[in-house]
Amino acid sequence: MDFPNYIKGLETIRNRDFFWVYLEKPTREKLEFIAKKFPIRELNIEDCLSKNQLPKIDRYEDHVFVILQFPTISKEQASPSISQLSFFIGTDYLISITQGDLQPLSSLFQKCKEGDTTIRNNLMGASPGYLLHSILDTLVDNMLHILMKIIGKLDDIEDEVFDDKFSNARDLSILRREITTLRRIVLPLKRIMLEITSRDVKRFSPEAEHEDLIDYFDNINDHISKVLEALDESKETIEIYKDTDNMLNSEKTNKILSFLTILFTLSIPITVAGTFYGMNIAIPGSINGGESILDYIPLAIVCFISAMGAGIMVYYFKKLGWINS
Repeated sequence: MDFPNYIKGLETIRNRDFFWVYLEKPTREKLEFIAKKFPIRELNIEDCLSKNQLPKIDRYEDHVFVILQFPTISKEQASPSISQLSFFIGTDYLISITQGDLQPLSSLFQKCKEGDTTIRNNLMGASPGYLLHSILDTLVDNMLHILMKIIGKLDDIEDEVFDDKFSNARDLSILRREITTLRRIVLPLKRIMLEITSRDVKRFSPEAEHEDLIDYFDNINDHISKVLEALDESKETIEIYKDTDNMLNSEKTNKILSFLTILFTLSIPITVAGTFYGMNIAIPGSINGGESILDYIPLAIVCFISAMGAGIMVYYFKKLGWINS
């Protein structure tokens, strides 16, 4: 098939007898141009232009159309977001379409484009099936790196969860969202990868490569299974941390409320006693100061009654177990 190296924003690489067409930030004009060269249907064009398609695989007589999702982290954001990647795979071509935010895929294409024949053969192989393996292997490895960062955050937050001086509700919620985002990506990815391995690898690779490619794809599936297991463990751990943080915060709040309640309760006797005497008792240092020590007897009575009342309440609270050491 005659296809130029660069036209209308489309980049292509030819290796042996097949093409890799790489398209970032697809537009209808570019997709319609590709559709003139390859058997692409209108519904598939609509799917590629949409950024919110669910992962799926459509099989046709002469090619397979696949939509997958992978995590990506940009410099502006610390949490992973979902990036869509579409494939058209035929016997002599592979078309990859992305919104331009999958840096590992872009780096792989540049290596194949700028590398010599040996590098290109190692990365692209002799068939679209082998190239598909190289692309998916690169993206799954990148997903493992993102997972390691999340697990590192989980380890860092463990000590803070049990420290009353720190509030981790926001950090726990963000980390929980990151884990949920990755699980939303990995679950359908595992299902589709198993389908590709069992049904589609043989369609787009030479017969001599079938067994090796199936082993390669099985290796990718094994990595995906490990990612999913790690995510499930992280999900359980973050739920435990969340419950622990809520329990410790509730306990801390209860202690504060208990202290304030007891403090208010102990002030009741002096408030009640003081209301009987109003503002007419002699108080040292005030304008109502007494002329002799006998004038301060009412004040002494108020203090005595208040202290007795507070003491009785403290004794009763300790007997009930409301006040401990």
